[in-house]
Amino acid sequence: DGGGGGMLNLPSEPLQELKGHTGPVLAVRFNGDGNYCITCGQDRLLRLWNPHKGSSIKTYVGHGHEVHDVAIASDNSRIASCGGDKLVMYWDVSTGQVIRKLRGHELRVNTVVFAAEESSVIVSGSYDKTVRFFDCRSRSLDPIQTVGCFKDSVTSIAVRGHELCTGCVDGNLRTFDVRMGEMKRDTLHHAITSVAFSRDANCLLASCMDSKVRLMDKSNGELLNAYGGHKSDNYKVECCMTHGDSHVVCGS
Repeated sequence: DGGGGGMLNLPSEPLQELKGHTGPVLAVRFNGDGNYCITCGQDRLLRLWNPHKGSSIKTYVGHGHEVHDVAIASDNSRIASCGGDKLVMYWDVSTGQVIRKLRGHELRVNTVVFAAEESSVIVSGSYDKTVRFFDCRSRSLDPIQTVGCFKDSVTSIAVRGHELCTGCVDGNLRTFDVRMGEMKRDTLHHAITSVAFSRDANCLLASCMDSKVRLMDKSNGELLNAYGGHKSDNYKVECCMTHGDSHVVCGS
C-alpha cells in the first residue's frame, strides 16, 4: 500500500539487476549510507557494487568454499566474510587484499558482523555451535573469546551498541550484554534463521523455520506479534525492520 496515512511507499519492482555471480548469491549487505553494496555466494567470491548504476566495482577472491555472509565496517574501509572453509576473512576494501585469515572455527561459518567502537571487533557464528570474537587491532589470528552455550548451529548475529543477539537452530534467542557480562534466553521452540534489532533497540525480530517472523519485547521476552504468509521451512530466510519500525520485511 503506497498510499497516504503515513504508510511507507514500499517498492513493487526491481530498480537494478546485479549480474556477475556464477552461482547462488547467499548474502547482500549495504554500507551505512547505501551508496554501495557487497554480495557473496556459492562461487566463492565477494563482489562490490554500485547498486544505483548496476555496475560491479571490485571482486574479492580468497575463500576456498562458498561464502555465506559478509559485513561492512562502520568506516566503509574494511569488510569481513565467512564461509564453508571454516575461516573468517578480514579484507581491505580499496586494495581487495586479505588483511588476515581468522581461524578457530571447526565447521562452516554461517554469519559475521562487526562490533564495538570503530568496528574493532569481528563476531562470527558457526555450525560448530560457537560464537567467536576476534580483535581487528591485534595481529593474532585466533579469537579473543569463544562462547559455547549453544546446542546447535548459530545462524545469525545482530549487534546494537553493547548488546549482541544470536539466533540458533536450537530455537533459542539469546541476548548478551557485553558490558554487564549477562545473557538472556528466550525459547521460541522453532529453529531461528535470522535475528535483528528494531531501530529503536527495544524489540527483537526473529525469523523461524515454522514460516513465522516473531517480534519480541527485548526487556521481558514477551511475544508482541507473529507474522506469517511467507514460506520459511528449509532455507535461511532473513528479516529486518524498515526505518521507523513501521514494517517488518522478510524473504520467502
